[in-house]
Amino acid sequence: MKYLLATGRIFFGICIACIGVLHFLYPGIRPIILPNLTNIPSGLYWIVYVTAVLLIITGLLIIMGKRFQILSLIMGVVFLALFLFAHLPVFLSAGPQNTDLWINLNKVLALSGGFLLISTINAPRPENRFLTTLSKLSPIGPYLFAIMLYNFSVAHIASMNGLSTLVPKYIPFPKFWTFIGGIALMGSAISIFTRYKTEEISLLLAAVLFIWLLSLHLYYAVRFPKWKEGENFIGVITCLAFCGIALVISQRKPDNTPG
Repeated sequence: MKYLLATGRIFFGICIACIGVLHFLYPGIRPIILPNLTNIPSGLYWIVYVTAVLLIITGLLIIMGKRFQILSLIMGVVFLALFLFAHLPVFLSAGPQNTDLWINLNKVLALSGGFLLISTINAPRPENRFLTTLSKLSPIGPYLFAIMLYNFSVAHIASMNGLSTLVPKYIPFPKFWTFIGGIALMGSAISIFTRYKTEEISLLLAAVLFIWLLSLHLYYAVRFPKWKEGENFIGVITCLAFCGIALVISQRKPDNTPG
């Protein structure tokens, strides 16, 4: 259904634009973009504003559905480079005990996959050899997203005691829901990798993620808006982006090209 595809695209665009806006509200470059760059000298602060404006423009173009394909493709490659050459080295040097770095590592990988996937919606034929070469990366978009789903699913199950404490107090049986959440994420990842009933399962995943957004992420963003300089808002908007990615995947055609 075209409205589900459009909704997924809009959800993803809202996330990217909002990440850009957060750069005007909190210091430095947000950790989800680059780790350990919240303290930037005043003489170089223009880099923060350029990053913010680029993200906002990209997000707005995706939301409006206007000339977003090439920019999304380039941003997908950029975010993949950020994963490989910024987040991954910092995470490996810090060690696996740093959960914040691990979370952002997985989120930037998923956003890269989202950009690559979004770039294929009604995509025109690339105009030059460089873009043609970049477009060959587009098919890996869903799999980058699935890697994040799998990693988060393992964390839900392996660290169930700790993660269950994040379930709001008004929801009973937190360990049960943490475990079920892990199973849902793992099943979705396996579905994407094996292409087994991917459309149906991804649509269910989108519904689950949207429920989590309303019942969990939004709950903490409202209660603790200043926690770690707005990281609860990052949780809200990235969950919205992942819901959007799942919707786009659910609308893929048999040739694996959405739109």
